[in-house]
Amino acid sequence: MSYAFIAEKLKAGLPIILDGGTGTDIERRGAPMSTATWCADVNATHGNIVREVHADYVKAGADIIAANTFATSMLSFDAYGRADEALALDAVAVGFAKEAAKGRKVAVAGSFSTQRPVIAGTDRTNMSRSWTRDEAKALFKRKADNLKALGVDLIMMEMMRDTDYSLWACEAAMEMGLPVWIGISVERVEGELVGFGRTDQKLSEIAPALAALKPAAMCIMHTSANDTDEALQILRKSFSGPIGAYPECGYYKAPNWVFEDVISPEDLIAKSHDWQKLGASIFGGCCGIGPTHIKALATEFAS
Repeated sequence: MSYAFIAEKLKAGLPIILDGGTGTDIERRGAPMSTATWCADVNATHGNIVREVHADYVKAGADIIAANTFATSMLSFDAYGRADEALALDAVAVGFAKEAAKGRKVAVAGSFSTQRPVIAGTDRTNMSRSWTRDEAKALFKRKADNLKALGVDLIMMEMMRDTDYSLWACEAAMEMGLPVWIGISVERVEGELVGFGRTDQKLSEIAPALAALKPAAMCIMHTSANDTDEALQILRKSFSGPIGAYPECGYYKAPNWVFEDVISPEDLIAKSHDWQKLGASIFGGCCGIGPTHIKALATEFAS
Protein backbone atom coordinates (compact mmCIF):
# COMPACT_ATOMS: atom_id res chain seq x y z
CA MET A 1 0.00 0.00 0.00
CA SER A 2 1.31 3.44 -0.87
CA TYR A 3 1.35 6.57 1.26
CA ALA A 4 -1.32 8.28 -0.89
CA PHE A 5 -4.30 7.51 1.35
CA ILE A 6 -2.38 8.72 4.41
CA ALA A 7 -1.56 11.99 2.63
CA GLU A 8 -5.25 12.43 1.76
CA LYS A 9 -6.27 11.91 5.39
CA LEU A 10 -3.66 14.36 6.61
CA LYS A 11 -4.82 16.99 4.14
CA ALA A 12 -8.45 16.52 5.19
CA GLY A 13 -7.58 16.54 8.89
CA LEU A 14 -9.09 13.07 9.34
CA PRO A 15 -7.91 10.85 12.20
CA ILE A 16 -5.03 8.49 11.45
CA ILE A 17 -4.48 5.46 13.67
CA LEU A 18 -0.98 4.15 14.32
CA ASP A 19 -0.05 0.78 15.76
CA GLY A 20 1.06 0.32 19.38
CA GLY A 21 4.36 -0.72 20.88
CA THR A 22 5.89 -3.25 18.50
CA GLY A 23 8.90 -4.17 20.64
CA THR A 24 6.98 -4.46 23.89
CA ASP A 25 4.27 -6.58 22.30
CA ILE A 26 6.95 -8.86 20.88
CA GLU A 27 8.35 -9.19 24.41
CA ARG A 28 4.89 -9.74 25.88
CA ARG A 29 4.54 -12.78 23.59
CA GLY A 30 7.69 -14.42 24.89
CA ALA A 31 10.56 -13.36 22.65
CA PRO A 32 13.85 -12.78 24.53
CA MET A 33 15.15 -9.22 24.82
CA SER A 34 18.79 -8.11 24.74
CA THR A 35 20.37 -5.39 26.87
CA ALA A 36 22.59 -4.50 23.91
CA THR A 37 20.06 -4.50 21.07
CA TRP A 38 16.65 -4.90 22.80
CA CYS A 39 14.19 -6.43 20.29
CA ALA A 40 16.34 -6.13 17.16
CA ASP A 41 17.69 -9.68 16.97
CA VAL A 42 14.26 -11.29 17.28
CA ASN A 43 13.76 -10.39 13.62
CA ALA A 44 16.19 -13.22 12.88
CA THR A 45 15.30 -15.59 15.72
CA HIS A 46 11.56 -15.21 16.37
CA GLY A 47 10.10 -14.06 13.09
CA ASN A 48 6.81 -15.81 13.76
CA ILE A 49 6.19 -13.54 16.76
CA VAL A 50 7.12 -10.40 14.83
CA ARG A 51 4.68 -11.40 12.09
CA GLU A 52 1.91 -12.02 14.62
CA VAL A 53 2.35 -8.62 16.23
CA HIS A 54 2.10 -6.78 12.92
CA ALA A 55 -0.88 -8.90 11.84
CA ASP A 56 -2.72 -8.13 15.06
CA TYR A 57 -2.21 -4.39 14.68
CA VAL A 58 -3.51 -4.58 11.13
CA LYS A 59 -6.58 -6.49 12.35
CA ALA A 60 -7.04 -3.90 15.10
CA GLY A 61 -7.47 -1.19 12.47
CA ALA A 62 -4.11 0.60 12.29
CA ASP A 63 -3.61 2.80 9.22
CA ILE A 64 0.17 2.60 9.65
CA ILE A 65 2.33 -0.15 11.08
CA ALA A 66 6.00 0.42 11.88
CA ALA A 67 8.50 -2.27 10.95
CA ASN A 68 10.59 -3.60 13.84
CA THR A 69 13.54 -1.38 12.92
CA PHE A 70 13.65 1.01 15.90
CA ALA A 71 16.13 -1.11 17.85
CA THR A 72 18.40 -1.65 14.84
CA SER A 73 19.92 1.73 15.59
CA MET A 74 23.06 2.37 13.62
CA LEU A 75 24.66 3.99 16.67
CA SER A 76 24.18 1.07 19.03
CA PHE A 77 25.01 -1.52 16.37
CA ASP A 78 28.13 0.43 15.37
CA ALA A 79 29.20 0.52 19.02
CA TYR A 80 29.03 -3.27 19.07
CA GLY A 81 30.76 -3.65 15.70
CA ARG A 82 27.57 -4.89 14.00
CA ALA A 83 26.55 -2.04 11.66
CA ASP A 84 26.25 -4.30 8.61
CA GLU A 85 24.03 -6.71 10.56
CA ALA A 86 21.64 -3.87 11.40
CA LEU A 87 20.93 -3.35 7.71
CA ALA A 88 20.32 -7.07 7.18
CA LEU A 89 17.95 -7.22 10.14
CA ASP A 90 16.06 -4.23 8.74
CA ALA A 91 15.50 -6.10 5.49
CA VAL A 92 13.92 -8.99 7.38
CA ALA A 93 11.86 -6.65 9.56
CA VAL A 94 10.43 -4.64 6.68
CA GLY A 95 9.57 -7.89 4.92
CA PHE A 96 7.46 -9.02 7.90
CA ALA A 97 5.60 -5.71 8.03
CA LYS A 98 4.91 -5.81 4.29
CA GLU A 99 3.52 -9.33 4.62
CA ALA A 100 1.07 -8.13 7.26
CA ALA A 101 0.00 -5.12 5.20
CA LYS A 102 -0.30 -6.95 1.87
CA GLY A 103 -3.72 -6.50 0.33
CA ARG A 104 -4.82 -4.15 3.11
CA LYS A 105 -5.19 -0.39 3.24
CA VAL A 106 -2.22 -0.07 5.56
CA ALA A 107 1.03 1.84 5.07
CA VAL A 108 4.38 0.46 6.23
CA ALA A 109 6.76 2.78 8.02
CA GLY A 110 10.43 2.29 8.65
CA SER A 111 11.15 3.18 12.29
CA PHE A 112 14.41 5.11 12.68
CA SER A 113 16.02 5.84 16.06
CA THR A 114 19.22 7.31 17.45
CA GLN A 115 19.32 4.76 20.27
CA ARG A 116 22.76 4.40 21.84
CA PRO A 117 23.98 1.68 24.22
CA VAL A 118 22.04 1.75 27.48
CA ILE A 119 23.12 0.96 31.01
CA ALA A 120 21.90 -2.50 32.07
CA GLY A 121 18.92 -2.43 34.41
CA THR A 122 18.01 1.15 33.47
CA ASP A 123 16.58 3.21 30.62
CA ARG A 124 19.56 5.58 30.64
CA THR A 125 21.98 6.03 27.76
CA ASN A 126 25.65 5.20 28.27
CA MET A 127 26.97 8.67 27.49
CA SER A 128 30.60 7.53 27.39
CA ARG A 129 30.21 6.48 23.74
CA SER A 130 29.87 9.32 21.25
CA TRP A 131 30.29 10.00 17.54
CA THR A 132 31.33 13.08 15.60
CA ARG A 133 28.75 14.75 13.40
CA ASP A 134 30.33 13.29 10.26
CA GLU A 135 30.57 9.78 11.74
CA ALA A 136 26.96 9.83 12.90
CA LYS A 137 25.60 11.27 9.65
CA ALA A 138 27.39 8.60 7.63
CA LEU A 139 25.76 5.89 9.74
CA PHE A 140 22.35 7.54 9.56
CA LYS A 141 22.61 7.84 5.78
CA ARG A 142 23.23 4.09 5.53
CA LYS A 143 20.07 3.43 7.54
CA ALA A 144 17.98 5.87 5.51
CA ASP A 145 19.28 4.56 2.18
CA ASN A 146 18.49 1.02 3.25
CA LEU A 147 14.93 1.79 4.36
CA LYS A 148 14.24 3.55 1.08
CA ALA A 149 15.66 0.63 -0.91
CA LEU A 150 13.48 -1.76 1.07
CA GLY A 151 10.41 0.13 -0.12
CA VAL A 152 8.89 1.57 3.05
CA ASP A 153 6.04 4.03 2.48
CA LEU A 154 7.37 6.55 5.00
CA ILE A 155 10.10 6.96 7.58
CA MET A 156 9.13 7.52 11.21
CA MET A 157 11.85 9.16 13.26
CA GLU A 158 11.20 7.92 16.78
CA MET A 159 12.44 9.06 20.19
CA MET A 160 14.03 12.18 18.79
CA ARG A 161 15.26 14.10 21.82
CA ASP A 162 18.05 16.51 21.06
CA THR A 163 19.47 18.98 18.57
CA ASP A 164 22.55 16.97 17.68
CA TYR A 165 22.05 13.26 16.95
CA SER A 166 18.30 13.61 16.35
CA LEU A 167 18.79 16.54 14.00
CA TRP A 168 21.50 14.72 12.05
CA ALA A 169 19.34 11.60 11.74
CA CYS A 170 16.30 13.56 10.61
CA GLU A 171 18.38 15.39 8.02
CA ALA A 172 19.56 12.06 6.62
CA ALA A 173 15.98 10.78 6.41
CA MET A 174 14.70 13.95 4.75
CA GLU A 175 17.28 13.53 1.98
CA MET A 176 15.58 10.31 0.84
CA GLY A 177 12.60 12.06 -0.71
CA LEU A 178 10.13 9.93 1.28
CA PRO A 179 7.50 11.30 3.66
CA VAL A 180 9.17 11.74 7.05
CA TRP A 181 7.35 11.94 10.38
CA ILE A 182 9.30 13.16 13.39
CA GLY A 183 8.37 11.82 16.83
CA ILE A 184 9.80 13.63 19.84
CA SER A 185 10.14 11.90 23.21
CA VAL A 186 10.31 13.92 26.41
CA GLU A 187 10.29 13.56 30.17
CA ARG A 188 9.72 16.04 32.99
CA VAL A 189 12.77 17.07 35.00
CA GLU A 190 12.43 19.69 37.72
CA GLY A 191 9.11 20.77 36.26
CA GLU A 192 10.38 21.26 32.70
CA LEU A 193 9.95 19.06 29.62
CA VAL A 194 13.31 17.93 28.26
CA GLY A 195 14.46 15.36 25.73
CA PHE A 196 14.15 11.82 27.09
CA GLY A 197 17.53 11.04 28.64
CA ARG A 198 18.86 14.43 27.54
CA THR A 199 18.31 16.74 30.48
CA ASP A 200 20.52 19.30 28.72
CA GLN A 201 17.97 19.64 25.90
CA LYS A 202 14.69 21.52 26.41
CA LEU A 203 11.65 20.63 24.30
CA SER A 204 11.24 24.33 23.60
CA GLU A 205 14.61 24.15 21.77
CA ILE A 206 14.25 20.69 20.22
CA ALA A 207 10.85 21.31 18.62
CA PRO A 208 11.78 24.35 16.50
CA ALA A 209 15.09 22.80 15.40
CA LEU A 210 13.35 19.69 14.05
CA ALA A 211 10.27 21.52 12.78
CA ALA A 212 12.54 23.67 10.60
CA LEU A 213 13.18 20.56 8.47
CA LYS A 214 9.50 20.70 7.42
CA PRO A 215 8.57 17.01 7.88
CA ALA A 216 5.21 15.66 6.74
CA ALA A 217 4.02 15.36 10.35
CA MET A 218 5.30 15.63 13.90
CA CYS A 219 4.26 13.73 17.01
CA ILE A 220 4.89 13.54 20.72
CA MET A 221 5.65 9.88 21.37
CA HIS A 222 7.12 7.55 24.01
CA THR A 223 6.10 10.16 26.54
CA SER A 224 3.84 9.94 29.58
CA ALA A 225 0.23 10.61 28.65
CA ASN A 226 0.18 13.12 31.51
CA ASP A 227 2.94 15.19 29.92
CA THR A 228 1.72 14.90 26.33
CA ASP A 229 -0.79 17.76 26.56
CA GLU A 230 1.84 20.34 27.43
CA ALA A 231 4.31 18.83 24.98
CA LEU A 232 1.81 19.15 22.11
CA GLN A 233 1.21 22.78 22.99
CA ILE A 234 4.94 23.49 22.87
CA LEU A 235 5.28 21.58 19.59
CA ARG A 236 2.42 23.51 18.00
CA LYS A 237 4.26 26.80 18.57
CA SER A 238 6.91 25.64 16.10
CA PHE A 239 5.00 23.43 13.68
CA SER A 240 1.78 24.24 11.84
CA GLY A 241 1.50 20.91 10.01
CA PRO A 242 -0.23 17.67 11.12
CA ILE A 243 0.55 16.63 14.68
CA GLY A 244 -0.19 13.55 16.75
CA ALA A 245 0.42 11.66 19.96
CA TYR A 246 1.32 8.08 20.79
CA PRO A 247 2.30 7.75 24.46
CA GLU A 248 4.00 5.00 26.41
CA CYS A 249 3.06 3.44 29.73
CA GLY A 250 5.24 1.42 32.08
CA TYR A 251 9.01 1.78 32.00
CA TYR A 252 12.17 0.21 30.60
CA LYS A 253 14.63 -1.63 32.83
CA ALA A 254 17.09 -2.92 30.24
CA PRO A 255 16.64 -5.38 28.74
CA ASN A 256 12.97 -5.71 29.67
CA TRP A 257 9.88 -3.55 29.64
CA VAL A 258 8.05 -3.35 32.96
CA PHE A 259 4.30 -3.37 32.34
CA GLU A 260 3.16 -1.21 35.26
CA ASP A 261 0.56 1.57 35.43
CA VAL A 262 -0.74 0.52 32.04
CA ILE A 263 -3.27 3.00 30.70
CA SER A 264 -6.66 1.47 29.86
CA PRO A 265 -8.07 1.67 26.32
CA GLU A 266 -10.85 3.86 27.68
CA ASP A 267 -8.40 6.30 29.26
CA LEU A 268 -6.31 6.39 26.09
CA ILE A 269 -9.42 7.29 24.11
CA ALA A 270 -10.28 10.06 26.56
CA LYS A 271 -6.74 11.47 26.40
CA SER A 272 -6.74 11.24 22.59
CA HIS A 273 -9.87 13.38 22.48
CA ASP A 274 -8.06 15.93 24.66
CA TRP A 275 -5.14 15.88 22.22
CA GLN A 276 -7.53 16.24 19.31
CA LYS A 277 -8.74 19.50 20.87
CA LEU A 278 -5.12 20.66 20.83
CA GLY A 279 -4.93 20.01 17.10
CA ALA A 280 -3.80 16.37 16.94
CA SER A 281 -5.16 14.08 14.24
CA ILE A 282 -2.71 11.17 14.63
CA PHE A 283 -3.27 8.70 17.47
CA GLY A 284 -1.70 5.44 18.60
CA GLY A 285 0.60 4.04 21.23
CA CYS A 286 4.22 3.31 21.98
CA CYS A 287 5.82 0.96 24.52
CA GLY A 288 3.31 -0.81 26.76
CA ILE A 289 0.36 -0.10 24.43
CA GLY A 290 -1.06 -3.15 22.63
CA PRO A 291 -3.56 -4.22 19.96
CA THR A 292 -6.53 -3.90 22.31
CA HIS A 293 -5.79 -0.19 22.70
CA ILE A 294 -5.40 0.30 18.96
CA LYS A 295 -8.67 -1.49 18.21
CA ALA A 296 -10.43 0.82 20.66
CA LEU A 297 -8.90 3.90 19.03
CA ALA A 298 -9.74 2.69 15.53
CA THR A 299 -13.35 2.11 16.53
CA GLU A 300 -13.63 5.47 18.29
CA PHE A 301 -12.13 7.48 15.46
CA ALA A 302 -13.56 5.49 12.54
CA SER A 303 -13.88 7.70 9.48
